[in-house]
Amino acid sequence: MSENVSIMAHLMRRAGFGATRNELEVCLDDGYEYTVEKLLNPGESNHMPDDIIRRYHVDQSELRQLDGAGSYWLYRMLTTNNPLEEKLALFWHGLFATGYAKLNQARALLNQIDMFRQYGFGSFRELLIELSKDPAMILWLDNNENHKEAINENYGRELLELFSMGIGNYSEEDIKECAKAFTGWTLGNAEYMSVRASKDSIWPYGRIAWHYEYRADDHDGSEKKFLGKEGNFNGEDIVDIIVAQEATANFLSTRLFQYFASDEVDADGEFVISEMMQAYFESGYKVSAVLRSLFNSDYFKSEKCMYSRVKGPVESVVGTARLAGTYQEPTLDVHSLWAQTMFMGQGLLAPPTVEGWHEGVEWIDSGSLVERINFAAKELSDPTKEGVKDIIHRVTAAQKDLSDSEKLVDSCLDFMGPIQVEADTREGLIQFAESQGVVRTEEGYPDQSGSTQIARLIGMIASTREYQLA
Repeated sequence: MSENVSIMAHLMRRAGFGATRNELEVCLDDGYEYTVEKLLNPGESNHMPDDIIRRYHVDQSELRQLDGAGSYWLYRMLTTNNPLEEKLALFWHGLFATGYAKLNQARALLNQIDMFRQYGFGSFRELLIELSKDPAMILWLDNNENHKEAINENYGRELLELFSMGIGNYSEEDIKECAKAFTGWTLGNAEYMSVRASKDSIWPYGRIAWHYEYRADDHDGSEKKFLGKEGNFNGEDIVDIIVAQEATANFLSTRLFQYFASDEVDADGEFVISEMMQAYFESGYKVSAVLRSLFNSDYFKSEKCMYSRVKGPVESVVGTARLAGTYQEPTLDVHSLWAQTMFMGQGLLAPPTVEGWHEGVEWIDSGSLVERINFAAKELSDPTKEGVKDIIHRVTAAQKDLSDSEKLVDSCLDFMGPIQVEADTREGLIQFAESQGVVRTEEGYPDQSGSTQIARLIGMIASTREYQLA
């Protein structure tokens, strides 16, 4: 296993959902820095097209229901050529957590995800403004109930606390002034057959056709004091002040670091975060610049950073399915895939609260761990799956003597990742391989029974502790 392959596999686990060896070889030909730029500047995603999906899934035409909408997003994660585009949208979905439980309308949530794709790499300022205009967010945090004669502080509070700055960097008065600035930012219904109506829904009115509307007569136009500034602020002015704060740069950089680099932030991590903050200001608040600083840092490419994050449930499910080569065509089984993310604790489009999910080691408990292991082991121990076939073929080509259990285990670990495992894990895998007996072959290649043996070993690797780490 070369160092370059290991580092590239690490990048693709963090900036995507992992990569097959075929995908890694393309990235290696391109080089590390070029691959980073390609990830940060996505082109055509070439994901499974809607017209194909809708032939098989009536529920994914209007996308009003949670399971159909969640499955629809999974199709895109599974088939996209732009993995970071989806991974970053998933990050924003967790940070700006908005859920079906209150909205009772999944299409509005998918529109929000589309917005994350469009603005997620760009200026944090523009992203926060679009978030403030997003119908799902307006309803989720009650800004449609925020009026100049009776303010509602919900959105103003969470914009400061959970979305941009963090506790300790603003006062209760700042929250009130922020809320006043966002009065009049509310909902309207699309006009019948308008462009917006045709995008959101076939229905002209009601909750399906929500869109943003600014009502000047309901906006508080008084002088406001916010974070030491004074003026007749509207929502855009508030965002301008927020994004210029040191606390905002630190908040965003830290959250991106924890999501893409390591669950824990040590002294070396603090240094990387300081460089990310510098990139934030120098670029005019661009998220892509902050991520570029992280991905190209020595820390990110170090062994210390590798396997220092617990995969989120969606990461785990999508990464496993992509490695196995499954769900590349429409199938009703995709609903079971969406259900798996629920069982593991991260139902797409259904965060438990505005705080989102508690991540890192909190993803793991006795119930969710069993679900993770059972899913990954079953998905990757099937020798009929295209991705598993490819791993078996590569292992066979590289390992002519399939009777050597140690070399067989090492070769499977290599072509599944590469995946680094602890010595005791490796020893357990060798014992498992030996317990199956010598891989049966015909003319030097595994027969059907031999392929099943190697596939079982691949499935056993997928059940290890190390496979759950990114």
